[in-house]
Amino acid sequence: MTFKFKHFTQLTTSELYNILQLRAEIFVVEQDCVYNDLDGLDKDAIHQFMEKDGQIVAYSRLLKPGTRFNDYSIGRVVVRESERGSGLGIQMMEEAKTYILENWKPDKIKISAQKYLRKFYEDLGFKIVTDEYLEDGIPHYGMLFENKVN
Repeated sequence: MTFKFKHFTQLTTSELYNILQLRAEIFVVEQDCVYNDLDGLDKDAIHQFMEKDGQIVAYSRLLKPGTRFNDYSIGRVVVRESERGSGLGIQMMEEAKTYILENWKPDKIKISAQKYLRKFYEDLGFKIVTDEYLEDGIPHYGMLFENKVN
């Protein structure tokens, strides 16, 4: 199985629906977080996702500077519960970093990481650059991955 990378305008209606359904399933239902997922940034994003048996099982959103942050960023990172622990999240983040580094050639990539995933992101080369803060009622850290080869 491989990840697809598509700009918003390239997504089919079914792909977009399945992406939004997975994001709502994880962020709203599972994490019991009421927030506006449709923040207007999807139209400017590259959407990374993997499908298995007709379902999207992993997803992230890649953004250029000036959309959410002043740096390139990866966000809305989700892996369907049934796929967790399989290494899919690591594969997705590595491929997201590679996509950004090869296509956009940035000095750094920013994420807003949920606190409980700190070690996961540190193991992927991200370093904490902010104090802990609340985002939509969930503790987060601002983290950066610095591109040493640019």
